[in-house]
Amino acid sequence: MRSPWLNKLALVFGPRPPISWLVLCLISVLALITVLGSSSSNAFEAATSTPAPDIYMNYRKLKEQAAVDYLELKSLSGGASRVKELSLCGKERENFVPCYNVSANMLAGYKDRETFDRHCELSRTVERCLVRPPKEYKIPLRWPAGRDVIWNGNVKITKDQFLSSGSMTKRMMLLEENQIAFHSDDGSTFDGVKDYSRQIAEMLGLGSDTEFIQAGVRTVLDIGCGFGSFGAHLLSLKVMAVCVAAYEATGSQVQMALERGLPAIIGNFVSRQLPYPTLSYDMVHCAQCGIVWDDKDGVFLLEVDRLLRPGGYFVLTGPVNKAQGSSLSTKKANMVVPLEKFTDQICWSLLAQQDDTFIWQKTVETDCYKSRKQATIPLCKGQDLQSYYQPLVSCISGISSKHWTPIQNRSSGPHLSSAELELHGVQPDDFSEDLQYWRSSLKNYWSLLTPLIFSDHPKRPGDEDPLPPFNMVRNVMDMNAHYGGLNYAFLEEKKSVWLMNVVPVGAQNTLPLILQQGFAGVLHDWCEPFPTYPRTYDMLHANGLLSHLSSERCSMMDLLLEMDRILRPEGWVVLCDRMGVIELARMLATQIRWEARVIDLQNGSDQRLLVCQKPFVRK
Repeated sequence: MRSPWLNKLALVFGPRPPISWLVLCLISVLALITVLGSSSSNAFEAATSTPAPDIYMNYRKLKEQAAVDYLELKSLSGGASRVKELSLCGKERENFVPCYNVSANMLAGYKDRETFDRHCELSRTVERCLVRPPKEYKIPLRWPAGRDVIWNGNVKITKDQFLSSGSMTKRMMLLEENQIAFHSDDGSTFDGVKDYSRQIAEMLGLGSDTEFIQAGVRTVLDIGCGFGSFGAHLLSLKVMAVCVAAYEATGSQVQMALERGLPAIIGNFVSRQLPYPTLSYDMVHCAQCGIVWDDKDGVFLLEVDRLLRPGGYFVLTGPVNKAQGSSLSTKKANMVVPLEKFTDQICWSLLAQQDDTFIWQKTVETDCYKSRKQATIPLCKGQDLQSYYQPLVSCISGISSKHWTPIQNRSSGPHLSSAELELHGVQPDDFSEDLQYWRSSLKNYWSLLTPLIFSDHPKRPGDEDPLPPFNMVRNVMDMNAHYGGLNYAFLEEKKSVWLMNVVPVGAQNTLPLILQQGFAGVLHDWCEPFPTYPRTYDMLHANGLLSHLSSERCSMMDLLLEMDRILRPEGWVVLCDRMGVIELARMLATQIRWEARVIDLQNGSDQRLLVCQKPFVRK
């Protein structure tokens, strides 16, 4: 027997309402939710003004409420027009990296190294589909086992490419037919990476490489990192090493490093600056990285100088040459002399030379640039702009920057002094409040990441909800990092993760603050694809990003598809935003096959959490 209100509807629309009416109702409900959830406040400012949430002591109740919400939305959409899931991309896009389409670049007239450079303007019309994993793909081993052993089918590289590689960091041992190992049975590292690191430390006048941080070296940009063995060793010393290497269709250094759980990003020394601000790194390292540093009037060296902090080091290791003329004097003539006309102009001094390794140090005195004789390289005029793939410059940057501070004079840990914070325009109280917010939020997130939230597994009375292990995730990206508070909270909780802290273009440029804390970070425009390979992150987090993008030129669906591309199967997405935006994101998440739940923060605000998990779609 039908209820009275259904009888009334039947009088108006007949016994079965038309499909068009149901569709109109669905659209109206979603539009109303979006309007009510909208706000004129700035999304990035909201990230710091949000009150600290309560800790979720029992997320099972939240799970039940989320399930009810999910069924309500499903019932609304199911009766009218079921949301169509996106199809899978073809096999040719298993390792697809937008903006690095070599064929399209060649057709557009780019030549030589520029064909492997970033050209997002040529990737605007790509069809919407879900990038599938290779047939042999397997979930990576948990850290630290995944650092030393990876699945061969997870990376686009052949065994022949392995065995033909003879550089310091690229040799490795095949354990089995489907695995690759980066260490021997006794735990020692191939090719003397530890010895090489100690050699660099001794050339800097240190007793051992454990003293890098005390000497001011906390962040290293490793250009052409091979497969990441040097960076992996530095991370064990608490030194943040970020690999940057050119796009490679096969045998990618960046893909291999990320698969091992090491920080890496695609970047070229071709025609544009890397997406880092001036004075970002304590050391820039190049071991057989393939760059001709005296080419194009030294413009690549000028880019390194722009990135180096005062007192920072440039470490250059050339190929091992045992042929005739391999004496130290010959090596110096081949590697140093061509660079001297540039290093003298940019006030670098050759600090040490040993075998095939040379170390220059950048000056800490700005007066050096004024006292140069015959200054052939000018100083850049005006203040440094936000360096987001700007053209390379033929001038010296950063001389007038307020961040011109020698690396030896900075704090040795992530906790910055009040004076350092104020130098970045941040009040200590605001920074402390932001950090406290993320301490609470991380506890909330971690309790929600257990697989039980997407499971109907029964729970015995009195059983406590289990928490995920400390090493459940490794590669984490904060897509709107602000001050880097989530990264700080992860460190305090001793989770075995590293974070790529992304500062969106158009937001307050807090990347210098993030990098000074010793964290990995980068500038990025989220209307464009991120410079990484598919399936390279275990968890993506964004607070307030969706609200900001709603007023930009890009669509939320394109953003979620990009997130799906770079997220590993069974990886996690945590989004925090206004209710209307989150509801829309949840609907779109069903189209890309994510398991999605909305969590009410229950703190009186209109903020909601959207917690999603990407399924492992097998062929």
